[in-house]
Amino acid sequence: MTDYLDSTRESWTTVAEAYAEEARNGLDFKPFSRAMLAVFAELVDGPVADLGCGPGNTTAYLHKLGLDVFGIDLSPGMVAVARRAHPHLSFDVGTMTALDLPEGQLGGVLAWYSIVNTPPKDLPAVFAEFHRVLAPGGHLLIGFQVRTETRHITEGFGSTVSLDFHRQPPELVASLLRAAGFRMVAQLLREPDDTERSQQAHMLVKKDDF
Repeated sequence: MTDYLDSTRESWTTVAEAYAEEARNGLDFKPFSRAMLAVFAELVDGPVADLGCGPGNTTAYLHKLGLDVFGIDLSPGMVAVARRAHPHLSFDVGTMTALDLPEGQLGGVLAWYSIVNTPPKDLPAVFAEFHRVLAPGGHLLIGFQVRTETRHITEGFGSTVSLDFHRQPPELVASLLRAAGFRMVAQLLREPDDTERSQQAHMLVKKDDF
Protein backbone atom coordinates (compact mmCIF):
# COMPACT_ATOMS: atom_id res chain seq x y z
CA MET A 1 0.00 0.00 0.00
CA THR A 2 2.84 2.41 0.83
CA ASP A 3 4.38 2.13 -2.62
CA TYR A 4 1.24 3.14 -4.49
CA LEU A 5 0.44 5.89 -2.00
CA ASP A 6 3.92 7.36 -2.35
CA SER A 7 3.92 7.31 -6.15
CA THR A 8 0.36 8.66 -6.28
CA ARG A 9 1.20 11.48 -3.86
CA GLU A 10 4.35 12.47 -5.75
CA SER A 11 2.77 12.24 -9.19
CA TRP A 12 -0.28 14.37 -8.39
CA THR A 13 1.91 16.93 -6.64
CA THR A 14 4.08 17.14 -9.76
CA VAL A 15 1.11 17.88 -12.03
CA ALA A 16 -1.05 19.81 -9.54
CA GLU A 17 -0.81 23.19 -11.27
CA ALA A 18 -1.35 21.82 -14.78
CA TYR A 19 -4.21 19.58 -13.72
CA ALA A 20 -5.94 22.40 -11.85
CA GLU A 21 -5.85 24.58 -14.95
CA GLU A 22 -7.29 21.84 -17.16
CA ALA A 23 -10.00 20.84 -14.68
CA ARG A 24 -10.96 24.38 -13.68
CA ASN A 25 -14.33 24.42 -15.48
CA GLY A 26 -14.88 20.68 -15.70
CA LEU A 27 -18.31 20.61 -14.08
CA ASP A 28 -19.62 23.17 -16.57
CA PHE A 29 -19.78 20.39 -19.17
CA LYS A 30 -21.08 17.57 -16.93
CA PRO A 31 -24.84 17.99 -16.41
CA PHE A 32 -25.31 14.50 -14.97
CA SER A 33 -22.52 15.10 -12.46
CA ARG A 34 -24.09 18.36 -11.39
CA ALA A 35 -27.44 16.63 -10.99
CA MET A 36 -26.04 13.93 -8.70
CA LEU A 37 -24.12 16.49 -6.66
CA ALA A 38 -27.33 18.51 -6.27
CA VAL A 39 -29.25 15.46 -5.01
CA PHE A 40 -26.42 14.68 -2.59
CA ALA A 41 -26.47 18.28 -1.32
CA GLU A 42 -30.23 18.13 -0.78
CA LEU A 43 -30.06 14.90 1.23
CA VAL A 44 -27.03 15.60 3.39
CA ASP A 45 -27.46 16.85 6.94
CA GLY A 46 -24.21 17.91 8.57
CA PRO A 47 -20.59 18.57 7.60
CA VAL A 48 -19.20 17.00 4.43
CA ALA A 49 -15.70 15.75 3.64
CA ASP A 50 -14.60 15.88 -0.01
CA LEU A 51 -12.03 13.08 0.03
CA GLY A 52 -9.46 13.20 -2.74
CA CYS A 53 -10.54 16.77 -3.39
CA GLY A 54 -7.74 17.64 -5.83
CA PRO A 55 -7.67 21.38 -6.58
CA GLY A 56 -10.93 21.90 -4.69
CA ASN A 57 -13.28 22.64 -7.58
CA THR A 58 -15.97 20.19 -6.48
CA THR A 59 -15.51 21.21 -2.84
CA ALA A 60 -16.26 24.79 -3.85
CA TYR A 61 -19.25 23.66 -5.91
CA LEU A 62 -20.77 21.88 -2.91
CA HIS A 63 -20.15 24.98 -0.82
CA LYS A 64 -22.14 27.02 -3.34
CA LEU A 65 -24.94 24.47 -2.95
CA GLY A 66 -25.07 25.35 0.74
CA LEU A 67 -23.01 22.58 2.34
CA ASP A 68 -20.54 22.90 5.20
CA VAL A 69 -17.72 21.18 3.32
CA PHE A 70 -13.97 20.73 3.64
CA GLY A 71 -11.42 18.93 1.46
CA ILE A 72 -8.74 16.32 2.07
CA ASP A 73 -6.22 15.15 -0.51
CA LEU A 74 -3.20 12.85 -0.50
CA SER A 75 -1.13 15.35 -2.50
CA PRO A 76 0.37 18.38 -0.71
CA GLY A 77 0.64 20.07 -4.11
CA MET A 78 -3.08 19.69 -4.74
CA VAL A 79 -3.90 20.98 -1.27
CA ALA A 80 -1.71 24.04 -1.86
CA VAL A 81 -3.52 24.77 -5.13
CA ALA A 82 -6.94 24.29 -3.48
CA ARG A 83 -6.08 26.61 -0.59
CA ARG A 84 -4.92 29.31 -2.99
CA ALA A 85 -7.93 29.00 -5.29
CA HIS A 86 -10.53 28.72 -2.51
CA PRO A 87 -9.18 30.55 0.55
CA HIS A 88 -12.61 30.63 2.19
CA LEU A 89 -12.61 26.81 2.51
CA SER A 90 -10.54 24.36 4.56
CA PHE A 91 -8.19 21.85 2.90
CA ASP A 92 -5.78 19.40 4.52
CA VAL A 93 -3.39 16.63 3.48
CA GLY A 94 -4.55 13.12 4.34
CA THR A 95 -5.19 9.64 3.02
CA MET A 96 -8.48 7.84 2.52
CA THR A 97 -6.91 4.65 3.87
CA ALA A 98 -6.52 6.15 7.37
CA LEU A 99 -8.54 9.33 7.85
CA ASP A 100 -7.58 11.64 10.69
CA LEU A 101 -11.25 12.26 11.45
CA PRO A 102 -13.43 11.28 14.43
CA GLU A 103 -15.89 8.45 14.20
CA GLY A 104 -19.49 9.13 13.23
CA GLN A 105 -19.34 12.92 12.88
CA LEU A 106 -19.97 13.61 9.18
CA GLY A 107 -23.27 14.08 7.41
CA GLY A 108 -21.73 13.30 4.04
CA VAL A 109 -18.65 12.00 2.25
CA LEU A 110 -17.84 12.73 -1.37
CA ALA A 111 -15.33 10.56 -3.25
CA TRP A 112 -15.57 12.13 -6.68
CA TYR A 113 -13.31 10.09 -8.97
CA SER A 114 -10.87 9.81 -6.08
CA ILE A 115 -10.87 6.00 -5.82
CA VAL A 116 -9.44 5.70 -9.35
CA ASN A 117 -5.86 5.30 -8.07
CA THR A 118 -6.82 2.81 -5.34
CA PRO A 119 -6.15 -0.88 -6.14
CA PRO A 120 -9.30 -3.01 -5.91
CA LYS A 121 -7.85 -5.04 -3.03
CA ASP A 122 -7.66 -1.87 -0.91
CA LEU A 123 -11.20 -0.64 -1.59
CA PRO A 124 -12.76 -2.54 1.34
CA ALA A 125 -10.46 -0.72 3.78
CA VAL A 126 -11.22 2.64 2.14
CA PHE A 127 -14.98 2.05 2.20
CA ALA A 128 -14.73 0.97 5.85
CA GLU A 129 -13.10 4.34 6.62
CA PHE A 130 -15.90 6.17 4.81
CA HIS A 131 -18.43 4.25 6.88
CA ARG A 132 -16.55 4.92 10.13
CA VAL A 133 -16.48 8.71 9.79
CA LEU A 134 -20.13 9.06 8.73
CA ALA A 135 -22.85 9.61 11.28
CA PRO A 136 -25.84 7.22 11.22
CA GLY A 137 -28.00 8.28 8.28
CA GLY A 138 -25.06 9.92 6.53
CA HIS A 139 -24.66 9.76 2.75
CA LEU A 140 -21.72 8.82 0.53
CA LEU A 141 -21.50 9.81 -3.14
CA ILE A 142 -18.91 8.13 -5.35
CA GLY A 143 -18.00 8.81 -8.96
CA PHE A 144 -15.76 6.45 -10.95
CA GLN A 145 -14.92 5.18 -14.41
CA VAL A 146 -16.33 1.87 -15.59
CA ARG A 147 -14.24 -0.94 -17.03
CA THR A 148 -12.34 -3.96 -15.75
CA GLU A 149 -8.78 -2.88 -16.36
CA THR A 150 -5.84 -1.00 -14.89
CA ARG A 151 -4.08 1.60 -16.99
CA HIS A 152 -0.57 2.67 -16.01
CA ILE A 153 0.69 6.03 -17.24
CA THR A 154 4.22 7.43 -17.10
CA GLU A 155 3.47 10.84 -18.58
CA GLY A 156 0.61 13.21 -17.90
CA PHE A 157 -0.09 16.93 -18.03
CA GLY A 158 3.36 17.54 -19.50
CA SER A 159 5.32 15.81 -16.72
CA THR A 160 6.74 12.40 -15.84
CA VAL A 161 4.46 10.51 -13.45
CA SER A 162 3.79 6.99 -12.23
CA LEU A 163 0.06 6.45 -11.81
CA ASP A 164 -2.26 3.47 -12.00
CA PHE A 165 -5.87 4.17 -12.98
CA HIS A 166 -8.23 1.41 -11.90
CA ARG A 167 -11.55 1.29 -13.71
CA GLN A 168 -14.09 -0.76 -11.80
CA PRO A 169 -17.27 -2.66 -12.78
CA PRO A 170 -20.28 -1.09 -11.01
CA GLU A 171 -21.46 -4.43 -9.63
CA LEU A 172 -18.13 -4.89 -7.81
CA VAL A 173 -18.20 -1.42 -6.28
CA ALA A 174 -21.84 -1.87 -5.24
CA SER A 175 -21.03 -5.21 -3.61
CA LEU A 176 -18.08 -3.76 -1.69
CA LEU A 177 -20.19 -0.83 -0.50
CA ARG A 178 -22.88 -3.18 0.79
CA ALA A 179 -20.23 -5.27 2.54
CA ALA A 180 -18.95 -2.10 4.23
CA GLY A 181 -22.41 -1.46 5.68
CA PHE A 182 -23.96 0.92 3.15
CA ARG A 183 -27.42 0.80 1.61
CA MET A 184 -27.87 1.77 -2.02
CA VAL A 185 -29.99 4.89 -2.61
CA ALA A 186 -29.40 5.63 -6.31
CA GLN A 187 -27.13 4.68 -9.20
CA LEU A 188 -26.40 6.49 -12.44
CA LEU A 189 -24.54 4.82 -15.30
CA ARG A 190 -23.97 6.99 -18.35
CA GLU A 191 -22.19 6.65 -21.67
CA PRO A 192 -18.88 8.48 -22.21
CA ASP A 193 -18.91 11.96 -23.66
CA ASP A 194 -16.41 13.26 -26.22
CA THR A 195 -13.70 13.74 -23.58
CA GLU A 196 -13.97 10.30 -21.96
CA ARG A 197 -12.77 6.78 -22.69
CA SER A 198 -15.35 4.75 -20.80
CA GLN A 199 -18.75 4.74 -19.14
CA GLN A 200 -19.11 6.74 -15.93
CA ALA A 201 -20.81 5.56 -12.75
CA HIS A 202 -22.19 7.58 -9.84
CA MET A 203 -23.40 5.81 -6.70
CA LEU A 204 -25.24 7.37 -3.80
CA VAL A 205 -25.37 5.21 -0.67
CA LYS A 206 -26.44 5.68 2.92
CA LYS A 207 -25.23 4.52 6.30
CA ASP A 208 -28.17 3.10 8.19
CA ASP A 209 -29.65 5.09 11.07
CA PHE A 210 -28.79 2.44 13.68
